[in-house]
Amino acid sequence: MSEYKALKGIKIKTFATDLGEGSEGQVFFSTASQFQGLKTVVGSAAWSAGGSLITGRKYLAGCGTQTAGLAFGGAITAVSALTEEYNGTGFVNGGNLNTARRYISGCGTQTAGLAVGGGVPPSATLSDLTEEYDGSSWTESGDLNTARKALAAAGIQTSAVAFGGRVGGTTLSAATEEYGGTSWTAGNAMSSARKYLAGAGTQTAALAFGGMPATAATEEYDGSSWTTGGVLNTARGYLAGSGIQTAALAFGGYNNKNNTEQYNGTSWTATSTMATGRESLAGSGTNIASIAFGGQVTAATGITEEFNISTSTITGSAWASGGNMNTARYYMQGAGAAPQTAALGAGGYGPGSTNQAVVEEYNGSSWSEVNNLPRGMGRLFGAGTQTAAIYGGGYAGGENNYVEVFEYDGTNWAEGGDLGTARGMGINFGTQTAALFGGGANFGPDPTVEAEVEEYNGTAWTEVNNIPNATLSNASFGTQTAGVVTQGKISPNGSWPGTNTNVTFEYDGTNWTSAAAGLVTGPSGEGVGTQTAGGTCGNTGGIYQRYDGTTWITDARTASNGGSRGTSGTAAAALTFAGFDDPNILVATEEFTVETTAVNLKTLTDS
Repeated sequence: MSEYKALKGIKIKTFATDLGEGSEGQVFFSTASQFQGLKTVVGSAAWSAGGSLITGRKYLAGCGTQTAGLAFGGAITAVSALTEEYNGTGFVNGGNLNTARRYISGCGTQTAGLAVGGGVPPSATLSDLTEEYDGSSWTESGDLNTARKALAAAGIQTSAVAFGGRVGGTTLSAATEEYGGTSWTAGNAMSSARKYLAGAGTQTAALAFGGMPATAATEEYDGSSWTTGGVLNTARGYLAGSGIQTAALAFGGYNNKNNTEQYNGTSWTATSTMATGRESLAGSGTNIASIAFGGQVTAATGITEEFNISTSTITGSAWASGGNMNTARYYMQGAGAAPQTAALGAGGYGPGSTNQAVVEEYNGSSWSEVNNLPRGMGRLFGAGTQTAAIYGGGYAGGENNYVEVFEYDGTNWAEGGDLGTARGMGINFGTQTAALFGGGANFGPDPTVEAEVEEYNGTAWTEVNNIPNATLSNASFGTQTAGVVTQGKISPNGSWPGTNTNVTFEYDGTNWTSAAAGLVTGPSGEGVGTQTAGGTCGNTGGIYQRYDGTTWITDARTASNGGSRGTSGTAAAALTFAGFDDPNILVATEEFTVETTAVNLKTLTDS
């Protein structure tokens, strides 16, 4: 029998630990797992979940890389001017386009992007507009010679090429134009006119593929003329692409395709499929590290997926179904300091806005009913853990605003010190012996929005500095000396009901200071985690926004679009439960798991 060294020219080495990234193909023996035999590191292609767009939309454009991507334009129901920037984890808001457009195309980088053509309101009128992005704002530049939408583009901001599209009625275009950083000049036309196609590459080495009517055709541009390339395995339009002429990626497409194909300069090869098939999406990156975002499934979506060919297995951040609650309700409260596997949900509203006294405990897989609250409490405050919680305030209709507070020891409820101001639906974070309740609303014949803040020491409440603006229906998280409040409604003069907001305030135990605006505007969310590693979930629309103490960024969306949900856990292991998704009152629970990466090891056998 030949030895491995004689066959391959190298010895099998022994290591104290398994090899990692960058060791693809090397056969080794690990003393850490010596009874598992010889191993090697292998590469594989896969899509994994990425952070959701802040605003889901279709007919948008993208450019940049997987870790520095740009999404702009498109449509929700109305045409959009929104721009969002991706950092490899999630999206943040960028500067709006000067002119809202859908069926738009783009190329370049996150800090030097180009937006080309599209359709503008009121009826998707053809656009010849070009705008340049500098990393913060868009500036209008030289117009296309031929106004069109549903086109494709490739290249960089100072050296781009645009091709194909629709030029009015049912007329399709094969026209090519080149951009030198200021103006467009005509180039030689493609062999076939088409719309809703995808592009990749540079001005002198571009790739055009797919399009409508559904085609598999690929053409290659050398800076002067187009020649026929290898055909896609799946004919389609409304797709997206990334990469360069000799190493491109095609993904998604008409009728909710999830197909992904790689191009090597000659032919297309099918590879790993997307988890969510969709059309009218956008993307950016390379053929081995791309991002796909937005598009349409049955409606506009914010779903984001990342494609990688890597020796690591990447499991994207995701929400998974947990055990259902026993009682459907909304405007309930979790115990914010409780972990994902030991949560507490109490109070809330049932059908007909009836106050609930039901309390349930979660063990990481199922909910169990325990002793009820002493009274029904909707829109209440809550804080603490499963074995040391505090709940109080709330509302029961009419003029019934409560000041009563109750403490839970894991079995029984006992009355604690009353709040100084009767109210509900406000700020709540901390523990049973160091809680903070504040803001909220005092409901009655003349409702008001409150700014008062109170701290609890385990016995009594003390009024402290007001939050700068009266607020209600906000999301909050943290501790009594390091808290965060964001979104909801804000009312500088305390008048009801206030206006939707995404303002954020931080609390240091004494003072409130303004912080970066959140990505979610309006009510219906709650918070998890700490001031430097927190977030809000259970938001209407399903957005999960995370906060690192400085910046907000999106992560994976919840399956439910419902709001007014209870929350618990940490930013990396959050829990959201129950809530309201019009017209349904929910019992569903969802568990969040943060992205993980593991080296893709294979144990070698003789079979």
